[in-house]
Amino acid sequence: MAKPTTIKEALTRWEEVTKLDSTKATDIGLQFQWPPIEKMDGTLATLLDCRKLSLSSNMIEKIAGIGNLKNLRILCLARNNIKALTGIEALADTLEELWISYNIIEKIKPIESMKALKVFYVSNNSIKDWSEFSRMSIPPKLEEITFLGNPLYELMDEAGFRSEAIRRLPNMKKLDGETVIRGD
Repeated sequence: MAKPTTIKEALTRWEEVTKLDSTKATDIGLQFQWPPIEKMDGTLATLLDCRKLSLSSNMIEKIAGIGNLKNLRILCLARNNIKALTGIEALADTLEELWISYNIIEKIKPIESMKALKVFYVSNNSIKDWSEFSRMSIPPKLEEITFLGNPLYELMDEAGFRSEAIRRLPNMKKLDGETVIRGD
């Protein structure tokens, strides 16, 4: 098999297609690379103006190289091979949306440090227990979550899960695409 695409190579391709300078761009999409990207690296630190970064549909295994992205508001890492949220803490004060569905995440402890996070798409991962789910009650601004497709969700009927989720996350306004009405 061909060697994986590097972040540097993906950015060069992106610049060729868009005719934009990645160091000044605010919205960068590096999804669906072929061969897929396997590693996030320090090259990402050059994206100082980036507000939305998509690395979805690659083969990335861990979050890295994002510590300098202080303007980043939306990070899309869906459909990769990510096992843990470790590395996301570097964006604790600024990241507003984290899209990380369709990975293999079991533990979400780093979510507790996310002060600005409003949207967390974590459906179709490997979260199995309520103690992990309840970590989502800690980020003060978190109000929209997608969670279906996790083992915890699949173990219950939809109404039972929804009721328990709403009870555990008092700030939540939207769950799995549906507005939360207290008393559900």
